[in-house]
Amino acid sequence: MTSSHASVVSARDLGLTFNTGDGPVHALTGVNLEVKKGDFVSFIGPSGCGKTTFLRVIADLEKPTSGTITVNGTTPEDARKNRSYGYVFQAAALYPWRTIEKNIALPLEIMGYSKAEQQARIARTLDLVNLTGFGKKFPWQLSGGMQQRASIARALAFDADLLLMDEPFGALDEIVRDHLNEQLLKLWAATEKTICFVTHSIPEAVYLSTKIVVMSPRPGRVTDVIDSPLPKERPLDIRETPEFLEIAHRVREGLRAGHSYEEHV
Repeated sequence: MTSSHASVVSARDLGLTFNTGDGPVHALTGVNLEVKKGDFVSFIGPSGCGKTTFLRVIADLEKPTSGTITVNGTTPEDARKNRSYGYVFQAAALYPWRTIEKNIALPLEIMGYSKAEQQARIARTLDLVNLTGFGKKFPWQLSGGMQQRASIARALAFDADLLLMDEPFGALDEIVRDHLNEQLLKLWAATEKTICFVTHSIPEAVYLSTKIVVMSPRPGRVTDVIDSPLPKERPLDIRETPEFLEIAHRVREGLRAGHSYEEHV
């Protein structure tokens, strides 16, 4: 196996059950998935289907109750300690009292980088997300889309190979979202990161991904894994092509099949 096709995330019969006062909640069950180096994988499914839970398991923020998962060939806990991933949340989660560059510097400060190295990395990541010149601004001085780009810059600052993104553009309007989708694809091409991306949007999932993971309502199962035949270079108007619409149709059918499964168990 060449390193370019090495497994970054590998899940086998993964399950996670939360014990609550009302009884057990089966968040994930029997999840088998392989994410290869350089993949852009989107997770799509209805609310409560375990998309974010799976991302949190990769990040060692939740512990599976059955099955196995490895991240870069190690446990999620070791991957977290090795700082193997950057995490972008639904909200930008920037500290309002810190400037944009100070927000980006936060993980670098924690990891003990020198001031000079911090400045070099801040400059590089601001450039990557098209925010050069905004480093001295405070979050409240930026639009929602710019704040999310700053959040992405922070996740990129320490140069982890894996980027976990939990619906980062869900709260933004469609025009801003389209623009950030285009920018994210350019960023992915420039950095060659592996990206795991949670979304509720079928067009967003199809536009961004090399692989789309369709999940069912709780208990969260993978009902389909779709390898995208679309080229790496994707102008926005690719969304009007027959190839794009065909993949979107398959995603929609997978989501529908997941719902009918729930009704008949």
